[in-house]
Amino acid sequence: MDVFITNYYETGAVILFGIGFATLMLHRNLIKKIIGLNIMDTAVFLFFIAKGYIFGKDAPIIVDKFKGVDSYVNPVPSALMLTGIVVAVTTTAFALALTIKLYQHYGTVDLEDILKMRGDQND
Repeated sequence: MDVFITNYYETGAVILFGIGFATLMLHRNLIKKIIGLNIMDTAVFLFFIAKGYIFGKDAPIIVDKFKGVDSYVNPVPSALMLTGIVVAVTTTAFALALTIKLYQHYGTVDLEDILKMRGDQND
């Protein structure tokens, strides 16, 4: 139990990922599925940023003098998460645009109804 208290960022990330995954799998509404996917993205970002931070080290911004490599936090995980956020935002925008087109064509955002209507058209 002590592990969950000391690693509360990681624990929160795992809980958020579970919530997002459950939302993605249990709902038929496409908008709710996209929200679940965004919750999962956020959980992954939180997890990696929490793992990339080292307590007691400074941000890799040199103000007065260079303190040595061991005095700074590695900036690569943060840079990768920034790239991941950009990819997540563009993926979300694309998924929402596709959802709008599906709604215009089928008149619903319920995945089961869309699959039923699509199945009727193929017969």
